[in-house]
Amino acid sequence: MSYAPPPGLPVVDAMTPPVLVLDGPLAPDEVSGPCDALRALMDGGGGGSGRVVVCDVAGLGPAGLAAVNLLARLQLTARRAGGRIRLRDPSPALCALLDLVGLRFETEGQVEQREPPLGVEEAVEPGDPAV
Repeated sequence: MSYAPPPGLPVVDAMTPPVLVLDGPLAPDEVSGPCDALRALMDGGGGGSGRVVVCDVAGLGPAGLAAVNLLARLQLTARRAGGRIRLRDPSPALCALLDLVGLRFETEGQVEQREPPLGVEEAVEPGDPAV
């Protein structure tokens, strides 16, 4: 027996990740509150591998080592709970500081670094050795 597929697109439940809003200015030792809030979001959302919590960092204020410390501890807390965090609206200064200290975070709207699509050729200068 066969059935005709229903017209239109299939119905899919959209899974929007929970959001943790981080406000500033931050004190250097102010990490336990946000870590507890993140842990509660991770536990309350069903958990599981691949669980993501979005951290809205637009209100953190100027980028500094307190922000780097907080984000590193939040990522550690998320990984211990079997998930990860994604940054929303990081300032360019915060992204540069995180890159400088060697921390990589996924950000919303960030294009992944990939190879160029097939058919795209790079410009070659005359005299460049062939590879």
